[in-house]
Amino acid sequence: MGNKITIIGSGSVGATIAYTLAVQGQASEIVMIDINLEKSLGEALDIRQGMAFVNPVNIYAGSYADAKDSDIVILTSGVARKPGQSRLDLTQTNVNITKTIIPEITKAAPDATYIIVANPVDILTYQFHKTSGIPENRIIGSGTSLDTARLRSRLAEYFHVAQQNVHAYVFGEHGDTSFVPWSLANISSIPIDEFSKRVTTLSDKLYPTLVREEVEQYVRKSGGRIISRKGATFYAIAISVCHICKCVLGEAESTLTVSALMHGEYGIKDVCISTLSLVGRDGITGKIEVPLNDAEIALLHKSADCLKDIIKQLTF
Repeated sequence: MGNKITIIGSGSVGATIAYTLAVQGQASEIVMIDINLEKSLGEALDIRQGMAFVNPVNIYAGSYADAKDSDIVILTSGVARKPGQSRLDLTQTNVNITKTIIPEITKAAPDATYIIVANPVDILTYQFHKTSGIPENRIIGSGTSLDTARLRSRLAEYFHVAQQNVHAYVFGEHGDTSFVPWSLANISSIPIDEFSKRVTTLSDKLYPTLVREEVEQYVRKSGGRIISRKGATFYAIAISVCHICKCVLGEAESTLTVSALMHGEYGIKDVCISTLSLVGRDGITGKIEVPLNDAEIALLHKSADCLKDIIKQLTF
């Protein structure tokens, strides 16, 4: 039996996720839902006409009722971030949009795993926890999974290694208060600060000095730079979300930096934020409380407090 995935929102992000899922062969059925039906019809048709060259998938525009029996529902709908606008500036508008979606989609697909992608993702994930009635383990915010990918991309460029060899994470809010717990960062088990000293090379390759602040700024500002140049970001987030889908549909649990409700980990409660979670067929099956130093724990608290301050001002 194949996998059924519903995507709410057929804008750049939603459509690119649908395309990537289809090309990767992760789903046998993909439903695209959008307030603009013509947009969904066009995107679905465009993707469907290329299916002769990949694994067959039934992709079509539909309504909430068509989401019945979905294994995964991906929420991408919301107002797009404009150049120079922070993710948190979007908050109440996208909360209101999500408020109209939740009762419709949860009625149609009460047993699905929900992946929240729309921004501000941590707050919308929290809203979903508080108002949807869906079990906690089946609500996953994309969180800092993309930020982590951006970090690994940058470090791979620094040290001329494959991204798969870089093990480093971005924790906290998917936004301005995110941070890198450098105490965990390593390349093939070698601490990141020691890597260049431990490599013996036959070439004249030189490794630049790692400037942590430059790397963190690169990660935080990447989305804004892309938006200023092309108007939106959608390729990297689509691949990131499809990786989360792969983990949910797979047999083995994976560790991901996704946004999840905190229950006292690192002394933080009642907010959705990204640390390391175990993700598998049952959604978020647990959290890994990796050892952080005092400075990193303080940064995690700062990020959580920033989100809590915003949440206090919202109406769910």
